[in-house]
Amino acid sequence: MIGRYSPARIQAIADTNEMSFTAPSREQNFVLKHIANVGALAEHDRFAGASEDMVEAIVEGIGQFAAGEFAPINRTGDTVGAKWNNGAVTMPEGFQEAYHQFVEGGWASIDGPEDFGGQGLPYSLSALILETCGAANFAFTLCPMLSFGAVEAIHAHGSDEQKATYLSKMISGEWTGTMNLTEPQAGSDVGALRSTAEPITEGEHAGKYKIKGQKIYITFGEHDLTDNIIHLVLARTPGAPEGTRGISLFIVPKYHLDAEGNSAAPNDVTCVSIEHKLGIHASPTCVMAYGEKDECIGEMIGGEFGGMKAMFTMMNNARINVGSQGVQIAERATQQAIQYATDRVQSARAGSGIKDPVAIIEHPDVRRMILRSKALTQAARALLYYATSHVDGGTLGIEGAKSRAEILTPLIKGYGTDIGNEVASIGVQVHGGMGFVEETGAAQHFRDARIAPIYEGTNGIQAADLVGRKLGLDGGDAMMALIADIKSEAKDEDALMTLALMVEDIAKWMAGGDASIDDRLAGSYPFMTMLATATCGMLMKKQQRIAEAELGEGNDPFLKAKLVTTRYYLDHLVPEAIGLKAAAMGGADILYRLGSEELVA
Repeated sequence: MIGRYSPARIQAIADTNEMSFTAPSREQNFVLKHIANVGALAEHDRFAGASEDMVEAIVEGIGQFAAGEFAPINRTGDTVGAKWNNGAVTMPEGFQEAYHQFVEGGWASIDGPEDFGGQGLPYSLSALILETCGAANFAFTLCPMLSFGAVEAIHAHGSDEQKATYLSKMISGEWTGTMNLTEPQAGSDVGALRSTAEPITEGEHAGKYKIKGQKIYITFGEHDLTDNIIHLVLARTPGAPEGTRGISLFIVPKYHLDAEGNSAAPNDVTCVSIEHKLGIHASPTCVMAYGEKDECIGEMIGGEFGGMKAMFTMMNNARINVGSQGVQIAERATQQAIQYATDRVQSARAGSGIKDPVAIIEHPDVRRMILRSKALTQAARALLYYATSHVDGGTLGIEGAKSRAEILTPLIKGYGTDIGNEVASIGVQVHGGMGFVEETGAAQHFRDARIAPIYEGTNGIQAADLVGRKLGLDGGDAMMALIADIKSEAKDEDALMTLALMVEDIAKWMAGGDASIDDRLAGSYPFMTMLATATCGMLMKKQQRIAEAELGEGNDPFLKAKLVTTRYYLDHLVPEAIGLKAAAMGGADILYRLGSEELVA
């Protein structure tokens, strides 16, 4: 067999893969300091606890935790996966203990409000927790990720009683939370949902609602990690208007609560099945049935018909966190590709004059793939932290921060997850034929990554949101302010300045009267990629300037590497995005020159 490793060698690679993750702590600290500007956040009373020492301790601590607890069970999660049996979901061996260690370490409560047992630290540090844990174990980290969003929604829209009832146990991680939107007939079109909520006027549940309906694709809708799961469920009250205007949101616990607030009797919430998926096998994706016995009780949150407003609080949180998943999988795939390329010896390096075989990392094309992966991963991380810092700025009431965060949300979700897919694919390629063999683990990253551009609003929906809502935010001033910042950083970067000017032209064309709605939507995806690349270019240029100043005449390997990865992004990846202008402004005409019957012929 040509190029075939022995079974022993394949197993050795698999064993190494399970323990190969190391958190990029130096990189994370650098970006938190210089891009998220966490130090400035700590100057405000709200985030005074985020001192430099505290941030560094969190970065170091979560890195050690993720490498020691989450990474070793990543492979088991993929090969064994979550198992469904008669309505119950059992997680693979080691997952309960790892989750309990996550809770015990206080990692679930980093940005939770202090009034309910949280640590009150910036959202940027919560994103750091998810990024590090997700790089170690992508599928498992979906559990706390959804819970973080549910906490935010209840804190923002719940009554005082609801907050007191649910938040402390959800913030600690003792209970987990879910988001229930999708139904078999209502995917991205949430307004088509049919789940119902009938008011209860008498008895012990008076003032609450009987919930009835089925939801699909519910992440961690059922599991054995905690003794209760708090579902946030969209449904319609009697006589509600059609579409999204008539949707309300309900808190539906898996188990009723007793007088002391502890889990008690079951609440007619059933996991009908879990999906058999391409990847994320350790994340149970559930079909949930509510009220099969007409005994499912929920309580309204956010007021009647306020469901979409409340849900979007959770959704926007989730979209940034899904963008983080692009960073997570890119980091893990890059680390593994580097490790393999360093170990794998094959062929002499052409042009070296030496005939002895070398590690494949010495070959130019492998170097290209590794450097591209590192540059893309670091750019996505910078965009992630830049977005989260503006969420924190919006919390503090800093002028312009909220609008900037709203624009950055589709960029990190869309571009970030596209990067995750590209880098995971490169990781397989670096492994060559061994990348197509499951035991090496490279294929798992490729499979896991593919879901991220789909859920929490497909990347096409993110692009549509960018040109449909965010382009005109604050009368268009918010978009122009971001472009102005990019141009300011691009003064001595010809490619970046060219890209920024193109983005500006496209934005004005789309916002003006010449482009139809179809034209804007047809060009929305390339425009999103261009704007995201320009924003990342700005952030990478800033990192280059800072690294140059810090390095001086020194020989710090990290700073030297930073100079190379930032230059690679600016010199190779920014010019690629310039070529997307034709697609962004090409209009929709060519998409509709064929009728549907002709298109499929």
